[in-house]
Amino acid sequence: MLRILVKEGSTISILNFHQKRTLVNVKLKWVKDSVLDSVVAGGTQLKAGTTLVSIITSQSTSGIPIYHLQRKHRQLGLPHDLKVSTFLRRYPNIFQEFFCSDSAGSPVPWFKLTPETLEFHHEQVDVFRQCSTDIVNRLRKVLMMTNKRMLPLQTIDQLKWDLGLPHDCASSLIIKYPKLFSLVDLPDGRVGLRLLAWDHKLAVSHLEENSAKENGTLMFPIGFTRGFGLKRKCMKWLEEWQKLPYTSPYVDASHLDPRTDVSEKRIVGVFHELLNLTLQKKTERSNVSNLRKPLELPQKFTKVFERHPGIFYISMKGGTQTIVLREAYERNQLIEKHPLVHIREKFANMMTLGFLDRSRGLYKDNNQGPEEEESLTSSFVGETCGTRYYSDIVSDSGMGLEDEAKKIKVLQQC
Repeated sequence: MLRILVKEGSTISILNFHQKRTLVNVKLKWVKDSVLDSVVAGGTQLKAGTTLVSIITSQSTSGIPIYHLQRKHRQLGLPHDLKVSTFLRRYPNIFQEFFCSDSAGSPVPWFKLTPETLEFHHEQVDVFRQCSTDIVNRLRKVLMMTNKRMLPLQTIDQLKWDLGLPHDCASSLIIKYPKLFSLVDLPDGRVGLRLLAWDHKLAVSHLEENSAKENGTLMFPIGFTRGFGLKRKCMKWLEEWQKLPYTSPYVDASHLDPRTDVSEKRIVGVFHELLNLTLQKKTERSNVSNLRKPLELPQKFTKVFERHPGIFYISMKGGTQTIVLREAYERNQLIEKHPLVHIREKFANMMTLGFLDRSRGLYKDNNQGPEEEESLTSSFVGETCGTRYYSDIVSDSGMGLEDEAKKIKVLQQC
């Protein structure tokens, strides 16, 4: 029988090669998993809350007017019909509202952080500092998975929360590692982040580190929602698919035919690794939409999420699709929790407590009126930082990672 050389020391029959050449047309049904849905529920509020804390603490004053925070609505990821002011008032133990008069004498709502929240923020900063090496390595590994070791900052911005990057990571993290990262101007006018140093020790996937080989082949951990009911035809295909060669997400895969199951296993491996690099082993499906070319993926690559429900779960909670790595959870609890996950859970408990106490009427309307705050207006509005007035500083707060990087480049040139 004719044989084709695949790898030094190993061969595969041409018959088997042709059998695995075509992408097998198998469709698996989506089954709701209420346990993993509970993992996703509340994620939008938590992300918005912590982002607002970061925006407010990035200022040199004791508060921010609501009209500046309203501009961050899209960045916060809140539902379009939910006002930022409504969201802030839900958590009076975190965000304290007061009023300042504008130039026309009309009272304007301002928000600052409560002492409890400031204490939490300092604790979070300490955790970031302690985990800085781990966070940097996560970013390096993502860049190492791309074909040019580079991603637009806009794409990284979408993954920032999931990877555990600090809100102002361009100035607080990236700029501190000039031997690892470089900001580059892309042909389309955007700014990109390029990895300067490859580390072979990091170029090992989570599956390679933690999974035992079966007959020399790496196999993905698989589990299904109770009552899934996998058909015999699908079970047979899945067993054969698991035995196919595993391609590390850190090696060049341009030689793979995108129409094969071998290529699909590589794509599954890429997202298996990407989700393992996130803190909570999940991300919104829309966050990976810009990764097709950098990761050398074929068209409609996200179909692997539907074709492999034993590896990935697609949650429809929160008006979006969130991809969850099944193996990372025991019921609704992460099996391995990063220190930043612990700090996020603490903040989530704070938000829940504030919301419930407000619902019970434990927080009375004790906001200071415009007359009491009028004397503070001049000190807030006129405060300076270097040669910039506060109005300019606020307009920069909560800006995207790309805008932040452009400002850094301008300052470096000066």
